[in-house]
Amino acid sequence: MASQSTAIPGGPRGAQEDGRPRLDFDGGTPYAEYAAIDVLLDLRRPRTDEPAETDFIVATQVMELLFDLLAEHWVRARDALERDDVPAALAELRKGARVQDVLVSSWDLLADLTPTEFARFRPAFGEASGFQSHTYRRLEFLIGNKSAAMLRPYQDAPRARAELERALAEPGLYDAALRLLARRGLPVPAGAVQRDWTRPYRPDAGVERAWAEVYADDTPGNELFILAEALLDTAERVTRWRWRHLSAVKRSLGAKPGSGGSDGVRWLAGNAARDVFPELWSLRAAL
Repeated sequence: MASQSTAIPGGPRGAQEDGRPRLDFDGGTPYAEYAAIDVLLDLRRPRTDEPAETDFIVATQVMELLFDLLAEHWVRARDALERDDVPAALAELRKGARVQDVLVSSWDLLADLTPTEFARFRPAFGEASGFQSHTYRRLEFLIGNKSAAMLRPYQDAPRARAELERALAEPGLYDAALRLLARRGLPVPAGAVQRDWTRPYRPDAGVERAWAEVYADDTPGNELFILAEALLDTAERVTRWRWRHLSAVKRSLGAKPGSGGSDGVRWLAGNAARDVFPELWSLRAAL
């Protein structure tokens, strides 16, 4: 008769003498408890019998989790720049870029959603729209797309509103980078170093000239050049996500109005065409 496996004294919790995983637990598994798996799976609550609705809900929930994770990386990168710690900022931007790659790929979950499938469950979510996502709005604020009007949907959601009010009032990621350049002696215009952070960022020829000085030294030891390219990596991934969003909506909805009241594809196209960290793009024509 096979002997009963026992835990290794002093070994990792749950380790067995015979190398097999532990199978007996009191209550649920530690895995389910740690990651709140039962709660997570219970959050999939389709309102119709259309199978594609579950794909839509899961894709939406995955993106929301990734939005929040990405915001954490961007905030830490911004704060590192504010304290002149470029290596720490670069590390956070790299981690954020990996999150962005997954976000872009998340649209694959909806890549083959047909108009007829979408039409069978679209009425069930009424006026709900990704435009109303406060986690996504926080990301837009962090990259300089500020708008006090965008706080209005959250007047009865105090936690979301407080988070967005803070993001609106603070310097964004690009603002922190420009302030760092100024402290390093580069000719960043004063209006880009200290301004009303609640206002959207506007391109400035003086900022482009400051970045051009950074690009004049593209040697591996120039951490400001490395920072510029890391910021551009971030900006490019934002644009990729926006275009994937546009493509998914165009495929499943066509030119119909968006559920949140926008004109749908046209509004998304305008947003996708807007450059993030604009001078890092425009200076390339002059280099």
